[in-house]
Amino acid sequence: MRSKIFKWVVRVSRFGLAALFLFTAGAKLAIIPTFVENVGQLLSSSGIDYERWSWPGAIVVIAIEIVIALLLILPRTVRWGAVAGAILLTAFAGYALYYVYVLKGEPLECGCFGGIIASQLGVSTALRNLALLIPAFLVWWGYRKSERRIAMLETDSVIA
Repeated sequence: MRSKIFKWVVRVSRFGLAALFLFTAGAKLAIIPTFVENVGQLLSSSGIDYERWSWPGAIVVIAIEIVIALLLILPRTVRWGAVAGAILLTAFAGYALYYVYVLKGEPLECGCFGGIIASQLGVSTALRNLALLIPAFLVWWGYRKSERRIAMLETDSVIA
């Protein structure tokens, strides 16, 4: 019984994270000019040439979120998706803390959820991202090879 509950927790975490990354990528795409401007402000405060790197930076962030979601969805790459998601969440949490405490940055709308959910870059953003490491860890640790084989067999039978 316990193992079945844990498997469901892992599945919910896996698909929840995939949905979250797809949602955030889609929300950013919906307001791409505003998101590019937010990225430019972050780059500018870090001393990076924002005029040159705003668009490429925004596109890379969105692309990484989509790739992570796909990695979490595909049975053969679930654990890679969990690791990549954890790295992205940790990096952004670290940058949020760096922005607030080292750069002494002014409150800035990060655009993490596009224009749908307001989210200012800072401690709350860092804490949210660090909390999302829990489901990422659960997916990495709980998604076993046997479950991967079962998922691949189910996918193969659906395709056939």
